[in-house]
Amino acid sequence: MHSGESRRGPRTRTNMRLLRQLEFAFEQFATRLVERNDSAGQALRLPARQTATDAVALQLRGRDAGLETEASELLRSLGATRIATEIRVEWDPRLKTAAGRADYRQKLISLNPRLVEHPAEIDRTLRHELAHILAQSRAGRRRISPHGPEWQHACRDLGIADEKRCHTLPFPATRYAPRFIYRCPNCRRNFPRLRKIKRTVACLACCRAHNGGEFDVRFRLNLLRM
Repeated sequence: MHSGESRRGPRTRTNMRLLRQLEFAFEQFATRLVERNDSAGQALRLPARQTATDAVALQLRGRDAGLETEASELLRSLGATRIATEIRVEWDPRLKTAAGRADYRQKLISLNPRLVEHPAEIDRTLRHELAHILAQSRAGRRRISPHGPEWQHACRDLGIADEKRCHTLPFPATRYAPRFIYRCPNCRRNFPRLRKIKRTVACLACCRAHNGGEFDVRFRLNLLRM
């Protein structure tokens, strides 16, 4: 008779492994808070749920042996034995809004640590990115569309036939204040930019209205402030 552990599917095992990682990371985080507050003679205040999740997410980085094993097993089950031995899976805190990323040349899948806020999406994101690796492996040297029919076929083989090309997880988008303000000398419209414009550009609306859409130096944008 098989034990309850052996009857659990790969997704259940993945979620349980993640929960254990979360518990361990949270214990470390809370212990450091206790030590720091005890030494200062202050009462410990545990972080709010969202803060605790963020703290755990920040600690997830580097390769994940468990997810690598799962990815390797999935590839082997589909006959992709060569890349099954090369595939690597890592947590990459540099990912901000994307749930994951696949790099075929390095046989590397990178996952956003903030997926810990959505444990049920970890397995699906892994398979989504793995489909990119599998599709390109099957195509060989032929260039394929990132989310074309080859990728869709790989998604079906990996058990996510209804997968969409983009993840819809509610990761907050990072917003930056513009550092440079340019102005058209004709219409006086301002053009905020994050980076300094290195080439000569003109106001498109004025060029269209007064010069048939062709570049006109009269409407060249001027830098107001940095």
